[in-house]
This record gives sequence, structure tokens and C-alpha cells, in this order.
Amino acid sequence: MTQDFDILIVGAGPAGLTLARALSGQGLHIGVLEQQPQSAVAHPAFDGREIALTQRSAHAMQKWGLWQRIEELEPTAFSALRDAQVLNGSHPFAMVIGHELSSRSELGWLVSNHLIRQAAWDTVQLAIEAHHDIELFCECRISRVRSNDTHAEVTCEDGRVLRSRLLIAADSRFSQTRRAMGIAADMHDFGRTMLVCNMTHERAHEHVAWEWFDYGQTLALLPMNDDPVTGMHRSSVVLTLPSRDMDAVLDMEDNVFNSDMTRRFAGRLGAMTLTSTRHAYPLVGVYPRHLVAQRFACIGDAAVGMHPVTAHGFNFGLLGIETLSQALIQAHAQGRDIGHPALLARYERTHMLSTRPLYLATQAIVKLYTFEHPVARLVRDGMLRLGQRITPFRRAIAAQLTGLH
Repeated sequence: MTQDFDILIVGAGPAGLTLARALSGQGLHIGVLEQQPQSAVAHPAFDGREIALTQRSAHAMQKWGLWQRIEELEPTAFSALRDAQVLNGSHPFAMVIGHELSSRSELGWLVSNHLIRQAAWDTVQLAIEAHHDIELFCECRISRVRSNDTHAEVTCEDGRVLRSRLLIAADSRFSQTRRAMGIAADMHDFGRTMLVCNMTHERAHEHVAWEWFDYGQTLALLPMNDDPVTGMHRSSVVLTLPSRDMDAVLDMEDNVFNSDMTRRFAGRLGAMTLTSTRHAYPLVGVYPRHLVAQRFACIGDAAVGMHPVTAHGFNFGLLGIETLSQALIQAHAQGRDIGHPALLARYERTHMLSTRPLYLATQAIVKLYTFEHPVARLVRDGMLRLGQRITPFRRAIAAQLTGLH
């Protein structure tokens, strides 16, 4: 038996669920396919990651109700990202990107990834109650994907066949759906692993984010609101090391880890104390050769898998959701084909123009600032000092961080 939909979305992560929410209430029948059990999607566990949101992304999340839901779940969840600083090596000098370079009192906001996932699930449930236009298929493993001029078709391992006018991949940067549709992707494995966790510390961060390209390691500090129970200053801490060196850090006892991180941050925040579980992620950048195919499109990490150093991964995901959902809603309202090649080509062109330049620039930045040759160290230090002197350059970075450019 075949079930028909207007749109099928593969992946019930934050991108897939947010797209479903954005499309709900517009007269479209939407199916969302997810291989995990419903309990894992409905109750996402803490995964260590804090997401930096641009002002534009904050507005989009407010429009779709995710922001309000997160505030209901945790009133202190959103922490202001007022300023940002970039450091190199052991030098105290930093290039500072201040909020005064923008039109806002903060560059953006920080919020835990698991709360975004929870809010995405919850707002989809509200949309289902209000409009009855979204169907969720959890524990659904796909065995075949194909498309023709009139529809796309997904066959599940349990024998179900789901058909739609448009199929959308939102199933991670390593998307099997994208691959099944014959779209190749350029992947860059940085050979490094990122450890993320929450820590308290003695000295205030003043809501300044750090990106510290130290020698042999990269450190990041994402300022969170003070711990609501203890009142201690608190941050999301990110340590990036060559993958071969990470296991030793992950295996440390908590008290040893605390001392090690205090040392790695050169005591600049005073004593640091672990307050969460530790999580590690391999760093791999992914950019597909195409974002669309016949009756098919990619969103979220399936469209752009960013290195986290510029904090634009989820922001690009929301940008793609905005671009594609607006095009689909308009086409459907006008009685046009939501899977027409011209519509998909416009989405691909718009999203690539918005994301590819920064993706390539990020690759170059990471290569330069992790290359340990003495000449490279001098060059990157000189570039930071020059950048600090050129206000238009720093203003351009501020515009990227706020998303208001």
C-alpha cells in the first residue's frame, strides 16, 4: 500500500522538524521519517553543544514558536553573546569584535542544542494538534529512494511505500538520502576531534565569546548565564585536539580534567570545574556538489556541514529552511508545482550564494590557524593585529555574527 504526501522530510532532527513546523497550516500534507525511536526524538538528551544564534536566526525561531517554547522549558536558557574575541598562541593580544560594531546590544544568543531539539519536537506536536497536516514515522529505515517527473518515492524496510511531490533530506551532513539520490559531496576531514562540556569558573566572562588558536590546540569559550543554583560563572567550553590526543582527555577523572582545563586556559578564568557530561565529535566539513535533484532538495547539515569555528552551522540550516519554506508556501498558494525544477534551482542558487563563500573561508581560516609552522604563527598573529586596526573588517565580521548584513 502506498501513502501519498505533498512533502516528505527524511530526518526528525532540529532542521527537519523546524521545516515541518514552518510548512504547517498551509494546506500541505507533510510526512517526517526518522530512524530513531520516538522516545529519543521526543526527549532529546543533553549532547554538550551550545548553539550560537544570529539575530536573524533568533527572529526565525520566534516566528515559528521555538524561542518561546525554550523559554518555557528553561527561563535562563538564552545567554547573550555580547562580544567576541580571537586570540593566537600565548599572546594576550586579541582581535575584538564588539557589539558596538552592529546595531544591537548583543551580537547574538547562545542556547543548548538539546533545548532546540526539544522545542522543535514540541512545536511540531502543537502544529499537529492545530492543523492535522504532519505525520511522523519513527523507527523508519529506508531501503530505497527514487524519483521521476511527477513524484518521489521512499520504500521503508518494513515494506511501506511513501510517495510525495517533493522529498527533502535533513538527515545529517553524511546524508544517506542525498547519496541515494546520486548527489556527491566534498568532504574534508580535519583529523581533529572537538570535546564540549559545561564548566564553571572563578572569573566572569562578561558575555564575551572566545576563539583561541593556541599552539597545538584550539579553545573556545561560549558564555552561558550564571549557574541558577550556585550563582557561579558558567560557560560552554570547547577543546579541539588532533584526534589521537583526545582519548586521554576524555578518560581523565573529573578533578584531573578540571586542573587540565584550567591549565589549558592559562588560568585566565581562574579555577574551572566540570558541571556536565563530556562529549566528543569528529570535525568533518561537508559541502554537496548540488543541493537539489529531481523532486528532491537538501536542508540543514545535509545541505551544508560547517566546521563550528564560525558558529554558522545551525544558522545556515535556519536560513535554508526560511528560503525553501517561503518558496514552497508561495508556489502552493498560487497552485504551482512545489517540486518544479525551476523552483528547486532557485533555492539551490540562493542557498549556495549565501553559504559557500563562508564555508570556503572557514576552511582556509582553520588551515591557517591550526598550521604550527613558525612562519604561519607569525602570519596569523600579524593578521589578527591588522584586523583589529581595520574597523570595516571587524564590522563585516560583526554583520556575519548577527546575520544582519
